[in-house]
Amino acid sequence: MLRIWILLVIFLGIESGCSTVPITERKRVNIVDDAEILPASFAQYDTFMKENKVSSDAAKTREIQTIGRNIAQAVDRFMRANGMTQEANSYKWEFNLIEDKQMNAWCLPGGKVVFYTGILPVCQNSDGIAAVMGHEIAHAFAKHGQERMTSSYGQQLGGIAVALGTSGQSSDTQILWNTVYGMGSQMGMLAYSRTHETEADKLGMVFMTMAGYNPEEAIRVWQRMKEQSKGEAPPEFMSTHPSNDTRIQNLQEYLPVARMKAREFGVQTQD
Repeated sequence: MLRIWILLVIFLGIESGCSTVPITERKRVNIVDDAEILPASFAQYDTFMKENKVSSDAAKTREIQTIGRNIAQAVDRFMRANGMTQEANSYKWEFNLIEDKQMNAWCLPGGKVVFYTGILPVCQNSDGIAAVMGHEIAHAFAKHGQERMTSSYGQQLGGIAVALGTSGQSSDTQILWNTVYGMGSQMGMLAYSRTHETEADKLGMVFMTMAGYNPEEAIRVWQRMKEQSKGEAPPEFMSTHPSNDTRIQNLQEYLPVARMKAREFGVQTQD
C-alpha cells in the first residue's frame, strides 16, 4: 500500500508541475514555488556579499551593472509582453563584481548576479560580458534552480521506491539495485545539468541580442574559454557542463535562430 502512495505522490507531482520553458519550448517539471525559494535565495546572496570582497574597480563594476540592467530589462519586457507579469514582478535584479581569480559568474533564482574578476579576461569586451550575463540570467529565467530542486525531491522518492521494491529480496539483490539506482541517478543529474547549460547558452544568446549586443561574441567567448582550459576537462558524459567544442558548435548552429527570435520581438539585427 505504501508503495502505491509513493508512486501516486510522484505521479501527481509530475502532473501538477509540468510546464514549458518560453522560447526554447522545452518541457520541464517544477514543483518548487517561487515563494519557497526566492526568500532563501535573496538571503543567501546578502550573506555572500557580506563575506566576499567587492571589486574596487568602479569603472568595470559600472560596466557589469549597466550590461546586467540592459539584459534584465530586455527579459522583463519579454515577460510582460508574454503574460508573465507576476513572474516579472518577482525578480529583484542586482549585479555585483567580486574580486576573485575564478573564471566564474552565476545568477541565483530571482535575479541576483555575481561576476568574478577572473572571468573578465575571457569576456574581453562588453559583448563578451553580455554573453556571460545573458547565460547566467537565462538560468534564473528558465527556473533551472527550481527544476534542480524538484529533481532532487524526485531522486529521494525514487530511492525510497527502490528500497521498498526490493524489500522482500536477498540483501545482495537489494545492494545491487540500490547501487544501480545510485549510479543511474547521478548520471541522470549530470545530463540534466548539461541540458540546463545548453538551454542557458541558447536563451542567453537570444537575450543579449534583444538587448542590442552582438551574439557572435558568445561563440568567441567559448573559443577563448577553450584556449584557457587547454583541454583540461573531464569527459563530457561525466561533466555537469557540455564540452567547449560542443558549446561552440551549438551556438554556431543557434545563431540564426537567436537573431530570428530577437527580430520577432522587434529588435533589428545584422546577419
